[in-house]
Amino acid sequence: MTVSERRLRPLVPSVLALVPALILLAGCEPAGTTPALTEAPVQADIPFPEDWRFSADAEPVTAPEGMVSTTDYYATRVGLDVLEDGGTAMDAAIAVSFALAVVNPAAGNIGGGGFMVTRLADGETSALDYREKAPAAAHRDMYLDEDGELTDRSILGHLASGVPGTVMGMWDAHQRYGTLPWEELVQPAVGLAEGLEVRERLARSLRNSQRSLSIYESTREVFLPGGEPPEVGETFRQPDLARTLTRIRDQGPDGFYRGETADLIVAEMERGGGIITHADLADYETAWREPVTFTYRGYTITSMPPSSSGGATMALMAHMLEEHDLEAMGWHSTDMIHLMVETWKRAYADRNQVLADPDYVDIPLQEMVSREYARTRGADIVQERATPSDDIGPGLEVGEATETTHYSIVDRHGNAVAVTTTINSGYGNKVTVAGAGFLLNNEMDDFAAKPGFPNQFGLVQGEQNAIEPGKRMLSAMSPTVVADPDDELFFVTGTPGGSTIITTTFQTIMNVVDFGMNVSQSVNAPRVHHQHLPDQIYFENAGLRSEVVEALEARGHTLQERGGTSGDVQAIMILPDGTRAAHSDPRLGGTAMGH
Repeated sequence: MTVSERRLRPLVPSVLALVPALILLAGCEPAGTTPALTEAPVQADIPFPEDWRFSADAEPVTAPEGMVSTTDYYATRVGLDVLEDGGTAMDAAIAVSFALAVVNPAAGNIGGGGFMVTRLADGETSALDYREKAPAAAHRDMYLDEDGELTDRSILGHLASGVPGTVMGMWDAHQRYGTLPWEELVQPAVGLAEGLEVRERLARSLRNSQRSLSIYESTREVFLPGGEPPEVGETFRQPDLARTLTRIRDQGPDGFYRGETADLIVAEMERGGGIITHADLADYETAWREPVTFTYRGYTITSMPPSSSGGATMALMAHMLEEHDLEAMGWHSTDMIHLMVETWKRAYADRNQVLADPDYVDIPLQEMVSREYARTRGADIVQERATPSDDIGPGLEVGEATETTHYSIVDRHGNAVAVTTTINSGYGNKVTVAGAGFLLNNEMDDFAAKPGFPNQFGLVQGEQNAIEPGKRMLSAMSPTVVADPDDELFFVTGTPGGSTIITTTFQTIMNVVDFGMNVSQSVNAPRVHHQHLPDQIYFENAGLRSEVVEALEARGHTLQERGGTSGDVQAIMILPDGTRAAHSDPRLGGTAMGH
């Protein structure tokens, strides 16, 4: 990005203005190397299951210059306003993050944390870790009762919260990449907090979570005014949050980690038995890290390193799968699903035991992402039968390791940003900071609160990820950017979904690289998941054909059909002529817009 591209211009006045007419709105070479696309991807001839609810014929949103895809209309509109006014993808990402804290309180946040992966137009990549940290008073056994059994204190209530990282993350991203003034990027969120017209997505989320939002008075007062969630078309006002965002706008991170907001957080902790202190807040720092970069069939994939497990786990999956011709097997055939699951079992077994905060433990990262290790790790996979998870231990040794939201942005210069941010469960620990108007996270549950026992997502993790003061808990969040074999920007993707994030993100990549799907098909396609333990394949309702289910069971697999959906992908593809094509996952009803 050149200096001339870093133009400082004011934002358009209102993020709630009507969308201009030009906006399009919608919702040794490895085996099997795929060449770069020479023409725009068309709808691949992929037979989605007959009863599958999402179409293989959906048209992407296309635009010649910039594109924003998020889970919420207002947040997408905020990001697009920034791009239209000359801001970069990084500027838009900051504005979107704060907007999501207002319009998507179940996951968008200033009380949580996240990861950002960037790829500049010149090919430079970076990874920003603004994951929450354990407070200084945290200790290994803090969630065990007198009998050594796990309690729910890592999930519900004040003690479940790690030190939030989002505000400092956005500040540090702005210090490194920002071109528009900080104040102008935070202001749209202030305006939304002062009052917004409720749309269906927010109304549905609040309605479905009414019981849990009633547990704490401070949360009930904000999100259930008059005892009921706001309905579609009503004006929803969050004055305490507006004042908090105003302090962040005017004071930067000091408006959150010090002063009045910090006082309110600490007072809330003291009121509810939490342990975050003024010192914890003042000492919080982000970490710029080297991304995990690997190739898959000639495409270069850039994703998050630890404290995310996403990049390393996807690299191991990819290198095991690269030894096989998936296209010849057929999309979602019995052989393909079996092979994917067998690689996932092995990758998650390693993920769960060796990955953690690299500032606290030694991680065999280079070995885990190497092709040599993948060949060894996948050597015992056979097509005829499933390998029981109990027979698959971690293949690496260590030295002395559901509620989230993702957004993807590409600007006119070719800069790309992928961000996944979270407060963990839907509406976090259910505690709103009284007087500050925002929910706190329950990320402490992402530690191995009792190593060897499952967390709320069923992940059974090891000693590497045990609780320590100041440590970042392991995450599955996997914001990812893909370059084609000519090293041109090709695909930006990511999703929420707890432990399913890694497999969902990688399936979107497989769909476009192995099977030639366009961006809409790659997002709409049904998803499957396996995470080593429990030893079962999860698949979305009506997402696998009955004959495939029966054949997998005959090979020894246990399958479970999910009642709901998996993930909420926001993806952007760059077509050979430079057109941006995007699709926002219809599972939760997001929005993609371009100009």
